[in-house]
Amino acid sequence: MSNRVFQSVINQMKDATDRQVGVVDDQGYVVACNELSMIGTQLSDILEVNGEVTDQVITLPERSYRLLGTTGSRFEFAVFVKGNDQLSVSLCIVMGVAMNEAKINYDEKYNKATFVKNIISDNILPGDVYARAKDLRFVTDIPRAVMVVQQVDRTDVMVLDVIQRLFPDKQSDFVFSVSETDIVVIKELSTAEDPAEMEDLARQIENAVRSELMVKVIIGIGTVAGHLRELADRYKEAQVAIEVGKIFEPEKSIIRYENLGIGRIIYQLPTTLCEMFLSEVFKKNPIESLDADTMDTINKFFENNLNVSETSRKLYVHRNTLVYRLEKIKKLTGLDLREFDHAIVFKVAMMVNRYLEYQKEK
Repeated sequence: MSNRVFQSVINQMKDATDRQVGVVDDQGYVVACNELSMIGTQLSDILEVNGEVTDQVITLPERSYRLLGTTGSRFEFAVFVKGNDQLSVSLCIVMGVAMNEAKINYDEKYNKATFVKNIISDNILPGDVYARAKDLRFVTDIPRAVMVVQQVDRTDVMVLDVIQRLFPDKQSDFVFSVSETDIVVIKELSTAEDPAEMEDLARQIENAVRSELMVKVIIGIGTVAGHLRELADRYKEAQVAIEVGKIFEPEKSIIRYENLGIGRIIYQLPTTLCEMFLSEVFKKNPIESLDADTMDTINKFFENNLNVSETSRKLYVHRNTLVYRLEKIKKLTGLDLREFDHAIVFKVAMMVNRYLEYQKEK
């Protein structure tokens, strides 16, 4: 953000008041003011203020402040007016509106991060991407990773700051919030086909957030975007990766879209079709008729690639005992899990049932 834009607005308003007015950054340093000698000095009182942006004016003994930025996130700048009376509050509100509009207009025209955010939000026409990229001197065809970092259990506004510190190159890499829980990371990659590099980045983010703030996150990774115009699709992929991962791989905290497999297909099916499929597969008895021990046996059998000997060893039971259980499952469901085709049908049916349960819980 150019401080000259703030200063220009203040210069236009300087004849409207004899109060000291200005703008500070998130560290309390004055970046624009109607008293030029104040620029570059630090106002320590703002450092004691909760950094979360709201519409409220904050009145302190010496000054009144209004924080600027996205509501609910940490402030980027703050307008200040000397004094804490009603006139100071009124001036602060007017200044806040003026500076916010100036900031938005500047960002729309010159800020790369805002440009990228508009692309993934589908707020810019595909044909305009090229023109805006040229204006911003933005290289369009560099491979980029797109990740969504979603906070679970609890949220913390400082998560954005922690992640931003991991990506200091603000001209090539972009980190911004899209909701109270979700943060988007777009990172230039050294190669277009290096999944390990993307997973390493995701792991660094997860470890940093957990160690500094004790916040649990789930990270969805889209396929590599080879061009700026692909960012919106890759962003949607990362979102889908998180949602599908919650259903079929809840133990994982980092999920890549291209590894979702059949879960991605099931996620896109209407629930009525899924219910029809289950009723056709389990004609004898519904899947709910299988108790917890039986389901544990089935899961272990799949985990060991339908190998009877290995599964019985992992379950600490005799081979014949496992065969007896599989026969029992066959009688209940009509499916013999020792036959590959039957096993595939049963595996898909389990996933479909899990998907339906997830939809009911939402």
